[in-house]
Amino acid sequence: MSTATAGPGRVGWALADSWTMTRRELAHWARQPVQVVVGLVFPVMLLLMFNYLVGGGSGVDGDNTEFLVPGMLALTMAFGLEGTMLAVTQDLDKGVIDRFRSMPMVSGAVLVGRSAADMLQSVAALAVMTGVGYALGWRWHNGTAAALSALGLLLLLRFAMLWAGIQLAMVAGRPEMVQTVQILVWPVGFLSNVFASPESMPGWLGAVVEWNPMSATATAVRGLFGNPGGPSGSWAAEHAGLLAVLWPLALIAVFFPLAVRRFARLSR
Repeated sequence: MSTATAGPGRVGWALADSWTMTRRELAHWARQPVQVVVGLVFPVMLLLMFNYLVGGGSGVDGDNTEFLVPGMLALTMAFGLEGTMLAVTQDLDKGVIDRFRSMPMVSGAVLVGRSAADMLQSVAALAVMTGVGYALGWRWHNGTAAALSALGLLLLLRFAMLWAGIQLAMVAGRPEMVQTVQILVWPVGFLSNVFASPESMPGWLGAVVEWNPMSATATAVRGLFGNPGGPSGSWAAEHAGLLAVLWPLALIAVFFPLAVRRFARLSR
């Protein structure tokens, strides 16, 4: 049995292997900077388009920009998953996983490294989006602690969606299938309160929107930032903070073990 999978140094080996895989993913950024830049610029383009061209904020009392920016921060957590999914499927398609399998390393380090690199990119995306939002006139009003809590909820949502993306990528299996699977993400993103208040929608649609995990996070971070578009009277809106934690935890509880189990089967 290899020292990478047994003995008292197992945790140390797992951390070392995961960091090696994280560095591998970060090295891809240096070799493919255009892909990274596009991933950062795309949500900014959407923010500018909906703020200046489309309008948005239907049914919102208050400044439209302050309603839109927190929603776009939540939606940004869904963007870029195709990059993660594509990287996973390319490793599978090119036999990279087979090469890693022959090495004395913790098998799950590949997934951990991929997720760690993705989370670093998500932090960069949030930094860019908050900077652009600030330039557009958006502000938070409830202090630093509340703002950091809002960013924590956004990253928690990203982490949950990341593991869902990794699982879907392994199910897809091939890079050409990623675009098809990625289409599933868009209804979750746009069937939410990112661009409009549920009160401006038909009753049945507004109810569906309020129970969307992304809507819960968007509503919760708006409340933490002190921006318009907070609780509206429904149970889901009044308990958005709770749902913004429970929804991601539920997604992680489902997709994390599924992804790890499927990857373990690939590594046999």
